[in-house]
Amino acid sequence: MIITVANQKGGVGKTTTTINLAAAVANKGFKTLLIDLDPQANSTMSYVDPRSVSRSMFDVLVSEELGFKDVIVATPVEHLWLAPSRIALAKLESKLIGELDGPFRLKDKIAAAANEYDYIFIDTPPTLGMITVNALVASTHVLVPIQSSYFALEGTDDLLETIDKIKARPNPNLQLLGVVITMHDRRTTLAKDIHEQIGQVFGERLFNTVITKSIRLEESPAYKESIFTFAPRSSGANEYYSLSEELLSRV
Repeated sequence: MIITVANQKGGVGKTTTTINLAAAVANKGFKTLLIDLDPQANSTMSYVDPRSVSRSMFDVLVSEELGFKDVIVATPVEHLWLAPSRIALAKLESKLIGELDGPFRLKDKIAAAANEYDYIFIDTPPTLGMITVNALVASTHVLVPIQSSYFALEGTDDLLETIDKIKARPNPNLQLLGVVITMHDRRTTLAKDIHEQIGQVFGERLFNTVITKSIRLEESPAYKESIFTFAPRSSGANEYYSLSEELLSRV
């Protein structure tokens, strides 16, 4: 099961969702791999010291010799491993454009490692470029986090169109796992209205679990911890645990 977490709109809690869902699934005893495909490397920094990363996903995707096993590192979370990113990944777009196998580079590389893990989560950059396309081509499912804000649905049509294009040719088995509302403020009428609006657009594809705004969720990566060890009794921990239960029930 390979799940890409994607939204070309930045600041929607995409990395927070990826790192904590991966940790939640790993905590259930499933062997889990987190692939960081974002040049900002926030997923990487959430679990390891980036200065310790000598080889990254950039090296895997541009080298014919290197494979996943050459870059994967352990994380403090039991059953969770990481394929790290570095800022060099930003150069990948220009290297893959025009290459015949450009959109398939990750899929080809992941084939040798996919069977070793129960679940693979891929964190993507806030764009619909070649890196995100590689993630979607290699995945079985895509999860879309949407911030509970006035501009929540801005750009969503472009993302869904990209998913449909991927399904049309390079990856017909790709499925939209669902949409999760993030950074929700239950106190405001606007947030409630946006929640209803998103529900009208996505229907049953909208997860019942809503991720509310949480200082603890923002703090935990700075301590190289998931929310489950940093603040296990917080609302963020409860919500991401609930989301993981819902996710597993869908797949």
